[in-house]
Amino acid sequence: MIPKVAEFRKIWRLAWPVIISNLSVPLLGAVDTAVVGHLPDPAFIGAVALGAMIFSFLYWGFGFLRMGTTGFTAQALGSGDLMEIRDIILRALILGFGLSLCIFMLQRPAAWVAFSVLEADPFVETLARQYFDIRIWGAPATLANYAVLGWLLGMQRPRLALLIQISMNGLNIILDFAFVSGFHMDVAGVALATVFAEYFAVILGLAIIFRIWPRPAGADLWRWGRIAERAQLIAMLRVNANIFIRTLCLIFAWALFTAKSATYGTAVLAANAVLMNFQTFLAYGLDGFAHATEALVGSAKGADDRHAFRNVVITSTILAAAVAVLYILIYLIFSKYIIWLLTDIDVVREMADSFLIWVYLSPLISVWSYQLDGIFIGTTRSREMRNGMIISLAVYLACISIFPTYFGAHGLWLSLLVFMATRALTLGFWLPRIDRALLG
Repeated sequence: MIPKVAEFRKIWRLAWPVIISNLSVPLLGAVDTAVVGHLPDPAFIGAVALGAMIFSFLYWGFGFLRMGTTGFTAQALGSGDLMEIRDIILRALILGFGLSLCIFMLQRPAAWVAFSVLEADPFVETLARQYFDIRIWGAPATLANYAVLGWLLGMQRPRLALLIQISMNGLNIILDFAFVSGFHMDVAGVALATVFAEYFAVILGLAIIFRIWPRPAGADLWRWGRIAERAQLIAMLRVNANIFIRTLCLIFAWALFTAKSATYGTAVLAANAVLMNFQTFLAYGLDGFAHATEALVGSAKGADDRHAFRNVVITSTILAAAVAVLYILIYLIFSKYIIWLLTDIDVVREMADSFLIWVYLSPLISVWSYQLDGIFIGTTRSREMRNGMIISLAVYLACISIFPTYFGAHGLWLSLLVFMATRALTLGFWLPRIDRALLG
């Protein structure tokens, strides 16, 4: 099956706004690193890295609100169910608000557990606690934004998602410089800038949704019996629970990488924090095709169209692979210059340079897992995603307990790439199940 040019254009039309939108996120992370990376002590970089890693657990763990909302919305769009399209975003927002209340209630125990597990210099930990105490107040906005972006992607409206993300991250960058460089707030300023920007984004996102969502004649917006329909709630909770477990495993893998880096000293921790910006740029860029794939394969599933499903999978994968090669070329040419922009601390620069080989290899290995994630999310095959991630994490834990013994800090990077490869292999094994489930 050879895809037509029009199919490549369709994928690209959906993907490019998401790519730009996604890349603004690691750009923000790079700015966070840069504004504290030019402060006199590498402890500031380490504190932001540790603080952000903690919120990977508290916030990214609830990324199922974005993923599940995209899959369900795309399927409702494919089947032409306008009322369900409206109900999905309302359910997701209500769920997000309830979860944010849980986060507020558990913030003290969560902080205690996080800082008990992490091993870092006392000064780094003190700064990271300041970051935590401020950033936690953005929880309602963070979870609401997941739901808003998921719904817009499922509706195949990526340009509106781009508008929200660019607005949020642009404001965040401006506030970063204002608070850190202007008001000398160091780590606290980075956290406060993020909280302000997130609330701005959710207000903008809700205004956009209210303007564009379907308005069937005679429809009652707040008919709770329909919004709380048992079958739909059970399906949403089942899918979201599986994605939640999958996401926690993924975040634990990244968090363990950061925690293990801290055991090698502040210089290695800071260097790996700098280099993780490369991995994050890669992830968010490739996720552009994964998100386009989510919307289109979800629509194909809603219409029960096997031919459309296969076309989307082949076309989006070819484009994603081409972009992965482009990443390799960019990193080979510009990686050292990027490191110099992110920090002017010589010991951190030298340490980061010594790990660059892993940055060059990562796009070639990582692209397949990101692309397969999009296929499984769009078709809401969350059980396979959960099981594949559990297997991959088990392999990763074995590797990271063995490889550093022989290869030092390089063993951390080798373990991480084995983890990414295992994710792709497990999902690839189960991919034919989705094709067989479609009829036409």
